[in-house]
Amino acid sequence: MNFIKSTVLAVLIGLFANTTYAQKFEELAQTPPMGWNSWNTFQTNIDEPLLKGMVDTYVSSGMKDAGYTYFVLDDGWMSMDRDKDGNLVADPKKFPNGMKEFADYVHSKGLKFGIYNCAGTKTCAGYPGTRGYEYQDARLYASWGVDYLKFDWCNTDGINAKEAYTTMSLAIRAAGRPIVFSLCEWGNHQPWRWAKDVGQLWRSTGDIYAGFEKNLSKGSWTALSVLSILDKQDSIRQYAGPGHWNDPDMLEVGNGMKYNEDKAHFSLWCMLAAPLMAGNDLRKMSDQTKSILTNKDLIAVDQDALGIEAFRYYAFDGIEIWVKPLSNNEVAVCFLNRSNHPQTVNYNWKGHVISDSVNKIDYNFNVDTYKLHDLWTKKELGTTAKSFEQTIPSDDVVVLRLTK
Repeated sequence: MNFIKSTVLAVLIGLFANTTYAQKFEELAQTPPMGWNSWNTFQTNIDEPLLKGMVDTYVSSGMKDAGYTYFVLDDGWMSMDRDKDGNLVADPKKFPNGMKEFADYVHSKGLKFGIYNCAGTKTCAGYPGTRGYEYQDARLYASWGVDYLKFDWCNTDGINAKEAYTTMSLAIRAAGRPIVFSLCEWGNHQPWRWAKDVGQLWRSTGDIYAGFEKNLSKGSWTALSVLSILDKQDSIRQYAGPGHWNDPDMLEVGNGMKYNEDKAHFSLWCMLAAPLMAGNDLRKMSDQTKSILTNKDLIAVDQDALGIEAFRYYAFDGIEIWVKPLSNNEVAVCFLNRSNHPQTVNYNWKGHVISDSVNKIDYNFNVDTYKLHDLWTKKELGTTAKSFEQTIPSDDVVVLRLTK
């Protein structure tokens, strides 16, 4: 009888513990996180002098003033072996002053600090993974002052994704420091269906590369283009919102695409309420790249408090219309030309009622008239009382903010 009582008590204690600690830090990432990540440009070729220079440029370039907050180290920051106590160690050649000192430097510039590891036994680049060390690693990150954890999915044979990410989420909570938890699971196990209470954002696809239209075979895996990732988002938009975001991967703006492709890429990610993680070399950023990444009108669309992800309202002959409901009864409309030639859009607002069936929002332009503001040219383009007509180059966009 005492054994039964003890067993029941243990179960109740376990349930209570899970109830108490199963929730992530709910107050974090109420709008999509914005920042910079080291991977797309530098891969594992990082060190303290390089990154401190990048932190300084982050601030002086205007990125911080535009709203970018997180400075995230990706794979390659650690030694190949844990220490005698099982702790991760920053590579002493790359970070001779240790990771706590580097985190303090990031914080001293008014930024937040992010770091990387993996749910598997090793990271994607072969460094020590977190499997079996979740609580120990979470305590270490908390002691360093980490604000953001990107958690990858390499070397995970035989591991259950939901279990692995939930365990790390619990470990972060138990460590006591509010850390944004980014699930980089590539969408293999549909994290949008189960990760709302586990983390603040989850990757919805495999890795992006600096290509706009066509995917790129890497042999054992395929790097995804901007448009192929875009096509995977519309069906899962209902799972995104404040504190829980679909993540279509980092930005490739400034990494080799054409200006119009970069502009379209950034616009579409803002329409998708996507986390905005730049991945270019900030020290070599052109004025065009800077103008894209720091377009505060587009950033305001991304960061809108409603947190609604855009939907594809119309698609025909290479022209698509994406619609994102905004606060204060406003709406953003993006005209995308996916074709290989310029196309002229002639859109009669009064001929359509745009309905967001997920959020039960309708825009009836026969009832309400809206002003049109172009978020790239910064020009006022009349109202919805007249048809909107404009020629859009190939692989380019026009983004309008509609205000009553």
